[in-house]
Amino acid sequence: TIPEPTWTASLKEWAISESIPVVASGHFKDLDIKSDLAFSVYYDKIVNKDFIDKCGRVLNLHNSPLPAYRGVSPINWALKHGKLEHGVTIHEVTPGIDDGPIVSQVKFSIYPDIEEVIDVYRKALKFAYLLFEQTIPVLDNIIAQPQDETQATYYSRHDDKLLQNRRSFTRGNQS
Repeated sequence: TIPEPTWTASLKEWAISESIPVVASGHFKDLDIKSDLAFSVYYDKIVNKDFIDKCGRVLNLHNSPLPAYRGVSPINWALKHGKLEHGVTIHEVTPGIDDGPIVSQVKFSIYPDIEEVIDVYRKALKFAYLLFEQTIPVLDNIIAQPQDETQATYYSRHDDKLLQNRRSFTRGNQS
């Protein structure tokens, strides 16, 4: 998405430095391509079926151990709920919200009493990179597994007010 999130390094700047084309609007509707593989990172919009159908496969990196914490602010919610484990998931994109079959996933310990959202986010980035690095070379051999709908949870932007002191990256920054 452009504008990009301010809380992380610029994917756009990285892509430009690597001579990778960037869509100025940041919106998938402005892509006029057919692709064997599209990979979503940071994208916070629902990808429509027309775009999905143009691609051989569309994957998303989600900062939660799906099917838990579909939607927005998954790290915030895990800490708010006092979870001791979190994770990152690569899943197939469907017209739904983070409900596509799971391609790969890794879980890791978190410490809600002492860690802030930013701490878990940085940890998630490291695990996400490793997961991506290990998944892509064997992607053609992975059979994605459906999510267990009985374990699914979902939070939208409308729920963010319920996060209280876990709404921001640190409990001391409640703007």
